[in-house]
Amino acid sequence: MEKAKQLYPFSAIVGQEDMKKGLLLNSINPLLGGVLIRGEKGTAKSTAVRALAQILPLREQVEGCPFHCDPADDSFWCGNCREAFQQEGIRSSQGRMRVINLPVSATEDRVVGTLDIEHAIKKGEKRFEPGILAEANRNILYVDEVNLLDDHVVDVLLDAAAMGVNSIEREGVSYSHPSRFVLVGTMNPEEGDLRPQLIDRFGLVVDVKGEEDTKERVEIIKRRLAFENNPTLFSKDYEDAEQRLTGRIAAAKELLSQVTYSPECLGLVAEIGITLGVDGHRADITFIKAAITHAAFRGSERVAKEDMLIAAKLALPHRMRRRPFEESSLDFERVYDLIEKSAL
Repeated sequence: MEKAKQLYPFSAIVGQEDMKKGLLLNSINPLLGGVLIRGEKGTAKSTAVRALAQILPLREQVEGCPFHCDPADDSFWCGNCREAFQQEGIRSSQGRMRVINLPVSATEDRVVGTLDIEHAIKKGEKRFEPGILAEANRNILYVDEVNLLDDHVVDVLLDAAAMGVNSIEREGVSYSHPSRFVLVGTMNPEEGDLRPQLIDRFGLVVDVKGEEDTKERVEIIKRRLAFENNPTLFSKDYEDAEQRLTGRIAAAKELLSQVTYSPECLGLVAEIGITLGVDGHRADITFIKAAITHAAFRGSERVAKEDMLIAAKLALPHRMRRRPFEESSLDFERVYDLIEKSAL
């Protein structure tokens, strides 16, 4: 059984703080638009994604619903839940978020689902074959080697992530269902890059590389060997840390809607974007949303300078103007100075 396989604990991952922060912020606020993790092989990208599901709080879900609809949020119910609620009511149960893998070979129909047109014409009823986006609702959708996925399929994924709804239309017959998920893409740039337009659609982007500090690398080796020798015993040592993270995520989700920001925050976002030559306005919106989410993660109801700095680091580098074949990089000292000198 899948449950029998012990996964490496999230809190046991050495270093890679930006990657872990990007994953945590998106788990708290999926409306950030996902996180793309770029880096060389063997840098714990897949390990971190799979470990994330273990620390996420249990969720309430409509019992028997294939889309795991939230009983407390009828604005994102599927048609079946609406119908059941009107006729006999709905019952809720608790479930754990899962990692749903999207293979590189996936076709559009496999991703979005299909409609049985013949059945609709003959019977006058919609018959929907759910796809990966249906299974991913309120789960983690993990796309490894996202740069090797068909561009059109990536577009579909990012549209669903942005709107929270998957809509299918075939021959005038349409069907839609909720599709809100934590989108995580990983890739090795050595195998090819994503088009800039697609990279921009990811809310946060993190670049990872192997640790260059000797002590850190030794610690990575020690922990991995200890885990492979006895996964259960190793994981037990991190139970408290994992539970603390689960508690912080749950508290941040509750606090998120209460976090406020000052007019100076918005002015600073605009100033940084103009000063650094950031393309478009999606960067500005994601920037402030990431700062709000980080404030909630800290347990604060007010966005502070610390939140703005972290948000800039995760939301801006991949959206800065660059010449062909030129790497984009964030001038952290410049950003730090702008934030420190601000009236926040």
